[in-house]
Amino acid sequence: MTRNDQEFLVQKIRTQYTEKETTELDALKALDAKVKKPANIFAYTYGSLSALIMGTGMSLVMTQLGEILGIADAMVPGIVIGVVGLGMALSTYPLFKKLLNARKKKYAAEILKLSDQLLK
Repeated sequence: MTRNDQEFLVQKIRTQYTEKETTELDALKALDAKVKKPANIFAYTYGSLSALIMGTGMSLVMTQLGEILGIADAMVPGIVIGVVGLGMALSTYPLFKKLLNARKKKYAAEILKLSDQLLK
């Protein structure tokens, strides 16, 4: 190993143990994540739940799950459950956008202030 390789390796290890100073750009990135993360978590959770509900309704209609559960005619409840799940799935994106826009409005002044400082 050459001297340059050793110095590079030492410097690489050393940077892992030094404290990183936070900059205004880091603060802007953190604030942006603070705005988007709750909306994303909601969308993934609500969308997954709606897909499970829609799938349950489809299973009641298309399989013998209703007979196993003791439901004599599972067609009507299966269709109702499936339509509810479909409605939830279709409403996921508008709800996500509404939540994201509300959070953007709440933090807009702070983000614009930080971005103006960085651009000057």
